[in-house]
Amino acid sequence: MTDLPSSLLEPLVRAALNEDLAQGGDLSSLSTIDRAAEGSAALRLRTGGVVAGTALARIAFALVDPRIELSLLIEDGEHGEHGETIMRAEGPVVSLLTAERTALNFLTHLSGIATLTAAYVAETQGTAARIAATRKTLPGLRLVQKHAVRMGGGMTHRMSLSDAVMIKDNHVAASASIADAVAKARAYAGHTVKIELEVDTLAQLEEALPAKPDIILLDNMSTDELRKAVELNSGQAILEASGGVNLDTVRAIAQTGVDVISVGALTHSAPALDIGMDLAG
Repeated sequence: MTDLPSSLLEPLVRAALNEDLAQGGDLSSLSTIDRAAEGSAALRLRTGGVVAGTALARIAFALVDPRIELSLLIEDGEHGEHGETIMRAEGPVVSLLTAERTALNFLTHLSGIATLTAAYVAETQGTAARIAATRKTLPGLRLVQKHAVRMGGGMTHRMSLSDAVMIKDNHVAASASIADAVAKARAYAGHTVKIELEVDTLAQLEEALPAKPDIILLDNMSTDELRKAVELNSGQAILEASGGVNLDTVRAIAQTGVDVISVGALTHSAPALDIGMDLAG
């Protein structure tokens, strides 16, 4: 996670540690382990996958005890096999165990997102389609979840509501027409802001094209409809397919010729990657 500054990551880790240390410390470790005991630990993959979240894990150990020495063996964005070590940590055993769960929570969650993203990207190989995450993220974790998507080979949609104009069906319903909504958005947002418009039917697409939005989101269309949409569009706008996307359908969607496929499941439903910490003593 070298492209994200620690000043943005550290508050996330502090909040997580505060949940674990709210009552003053790791009662289990403090009551059973000599505070002077030193040891080493390995954070290992228990199943293969793409790693993400190493910077957050490093910060967790450093905040618990700056005496802990860390060595990173697998970088964010790299694929590791079952049994491989992502990171080694050496220092006071009590401190290692105190930081363990926070470090693993970030690693397993973000590596799960990166691994799922990589699976979607693999399904689109040989097509021009890109896989994108959405704003369907956990509160407070959007930045790192979107980073994990990038580590899996995907890209991001909007980071926030102010990144771009996204005219959805409710916005159109509150306007006179699709053209009216796009014209108002362009006048309000200015020339540097992209405008995306959501359509549900090919008829809406035909109505939308003369308004010249930068991006058109094709919502819950069949693959036949997507192919026709690509023909109608003829390169005028970036076409994004969304809805009904899963690992069984994504390749067929990509083969229709759309430019982007947005997948909310990347961030809201990715299973955690199995990673554990083994203490050597």
